[in-house]
Amino acid sequence: MRSSSERQAPERLAALSVDLDEIGCYTAIHGLPAPSGDAARAIYRRAVPRFERLFAELGVPATFFVIGADVDDENAAALRRLHQAGHELGNHSLSHFYDLTRRDGATIEREVREGARRIEDATGASVVGFRAPGYTITDTVFEVLAAQGYRYDTSVFPCPAYFGAKAAAIGAYAIRARLGRGRASRSVVDDPRVLTAPADPYRVGSPYWRRGAGLLELPIGVTRGARLPYIGTSVALSGERGADLLTRQMIGRPLVSLELHGIDLSDADEDGLTDLRAHQPDLRKTAAEKEAALRAAISRLRREGYRFVTLADAASAFA
Repeated sequence: MRSSSERQAPERLAALSVDLDEIGCYTAIHGLPAPSGDAARAIYRRAVPRFERLFAELGVPATFFVIGADVDDENAAALRRLHQAGHELGNHSLSHFYDLTRRDGATIEREVREGARRIEDATGASVVGFRAPGYTITDTVFEVLAAQGYRYDTSVFPCPAYFGAKAAAIGAYAIRARLGRGRASRSVVDDPRVLTAPADPYRVGSPYWRRGAGLLELPIGVTRGARLPYIGTSVALSGERGADLLTRQMIGRPLVSLELHGIDLSDADEDGLTDLRAHQPDLRKTAAEKEAALRAAISRLRREGYRFVTLADAASAFA
């Protein structure tokens, strides 16, 4: 028998995922009118090709979470390209209701089932992973996912800084709406006990923020120690040096999950999103600047010995 010093260390895995929330999702968050024209399709038409090019150049597989209602003929062609290039397609629900967890059980079942069906029908991809809108999930959603045969979920975000900022923003928009100065946000706040959930892969119990024998959860990334958000927004806004420093705080986690959004490679000027820039901090940097920060994060993870996989492959490793 080999001694503990001779045993091979567990492989370090890293997974990039991209939520393909179209621009209308952001205007809904900020209580703004729905976009129109080319800007309304800026994520699929502008940001997705940038991600395709970047990931192809770096040889990185990724997981793209798709809203089923967005799978029309034009977007389906883009999704088929991603699937054929070796990327995973995951389910981000049918309609991206921010208050999905507050809907009745039949609605939740339909949102999960039909979201996956549209992706699979349009691309031939097998959908095995789910991410809830706004990272907000409940035991009921987990029960639906288990009943429908999902291999993993990746919605739990145990991040105090994000939780506080989100709650404050929703409250501010509600006050503005009551004063007649705008619309309320459609976003909702999760149960604060989610902040006690494990930050590394675990099987959910009941309630879902505890360990158990249920579905495999691959949490949204938070740093070691302070549990700062390790997501596209924080990486992109940190610049190249900041992204490297933030990534260093992830080193040691068995799975580094970096969750991105299409808007993380959007450009306000090039993509016709200048009206949204005042409300969306990540649009105050160019796509080139954000790409440079993302490259810095990926480079650091590779130097630290992490191997990039899809979330489905990560789920297989931790199952």
